[in-house]
Amino acid sequence: MAARRTVEATRPLRSERPPLIPDSPTAASSAVPTATSAAPAAAPSLRFGANYTPSAEWMHSWLSFSPENVRSDFAGLAALGLDHVRVFPLWPVLQPNRTLIRQQALDDVRTVVDIAAEFGLDVSVDALQGHLSSFDFVPSWLATWHDRNMFADPQVVAAEADLVRALGTRLADAPNFLGLTLGNEVNQFSDRPHPTPWPITVAQAEAWLTALLDAAHSSAPRAAHVHSEYDAVWYLDDHPFTPAHAARLGAMTTVHSWIFNGTAQRYGGRSTASDRHAEYLIELARAFQSDPSRPIWLQEVGAPSNCLNTDEMPGFLEATVRSAARCAGLWGITWWCSHDVSRALTDFPELEYSLGLIDQGGGVKPIGERYAALAAELRAHRPAPAARTTAIVVEVDEAGIPVSRTALSPGGAVFQTWVELCSAGFDPAFVTSTDAAAADILAARGIAELAHPDLSSSPVGRYASVNTDVNADVNTDMNVDMNVDMNVDTDSGTDSQTD
Repeated sequence: MAARRTVEATRPLRSERPPLIPDSPTAASSAVPTATSAAPAAAPSLRFGANYTPSAEWMHSWLSFSPENVRSDFAGLAALGLDHVRVFPLWPVLQPNRTLIRQQALDDVRTVVDIAAEFGLDVSVDALQGHLSSFDFVPSWLATWHDRNMFADPQVVAAEADLVRALGTRLADAPNFLGLTLGNEVNQFSDRPHPTPWPITVAQAEAWLTALLDAAHSSAPRAAHVHSEYDAVWYLDDHPFTPAHAARLGAMTTVHSWIFNGTAQRYGGRSTASDRHAEYLIELARAFQSDPSRPIWLQEVGAPSNCLNTDEMPGFLEATVRSAARCAGLWGITWWCSHDVSRALTDFPELEYSLGLIDQGGGVKPIGERYAALAAELRAHRPAPAARTTAIVVEVDEAGIPVSRTALSPGGAVFQTWVELCSAGFDPAFVTSTDAAAADILAARGIAELAHPDLSSSPVGRYASVNTDVNADVNTDMNVDMNVDMNVDTDSGTDSQTD
């Protein structure tokens, strides 16, 4: 379905977009944090890493920590040529009581960071874990009889800040410590479709983020501390975590890109929409940044088996990585995930068992081989950023919040306009309606043409992702609880194939 839009142009449209890898690539300099500096600093190359999913016992391995297993896993990742990992200590292990932070658990995290250094790997550490692969790891002092709002209860927030400070203090002097992420997609606890959310306001979300980021900075001021949200921050109307929070708080903007959110179901797993979904979110995030030099980290992206056949996964990875690498200011890419989940562990959504770069036997999968080759190529020769002279306008209210986040979601008017422009050979940018009225901002970004999607044409309903719906057969019933009309025209955007 074509999205209706109006266009303001000051120069003719380009008929072709630049190749994904220019004939003479340049080492584009962008502001990126290093392992020892919180301030963005120029770097000649992209960073390539993996979200660390331990091969033995998954995240439950924190209960019986084995340095030998970690060392074996990191040796395999280093052999792929990766330069960093993101690790996920479990919140109940670190802080089983509101006033008890276990020193041994902190020491185990530090040991992981030190082992990573043996293999030349930098480390980002998530603090409040939180939520992983459909499982919630909430300490007992927040659950059932002790139910308290993790975002708004003053005593709870103070305890969370204590944990963040304790982690920062324990890791601050490690030369390969990149910084803390407050937690993995913890925004899912604040809203539906979580079955038992802790509702908050936009102001409360900002206060919580600010308090914990301040705690991180006070304990490890030389590191780069961030927060992460799943894509409800961009796609779900009335969600308390907003695009401005994502794009302005913390040292970098983080992006989590998953095509099982309706993109693959509507357009196809190897469509332009899917292959460039990460690029879409990176550029959408840029529209809400007040600092044009702020780096963006593609912190999570993977190749889910409910959207892609096994033989399609390496090509999807390559298309995703190449398109993201052409985004200005990209700090790096951290693939989800390092190792497949063992089939000995039950009740995971099916897609979670096959997301790794390395299989359960320690063998590098074809998708891992492709990632290693791309990391070596693009780290050495970073592509020149795409020239984005055409921008899609995102209508925002007086608070800077999109008037329709549904329009930004897969199949919405804004999303569809992106797909159509990409399919026609353009490299679109995004700009808020506020910035679209500022000639100096448009000129600084090199924007010469504006496309205004007709928001009344969005054919989708309220956004909801099924990634945590463990009771749905996601391979055959992808229309459950999603903003997907399976009868829509999917002819648009099927030309971006990488074998």
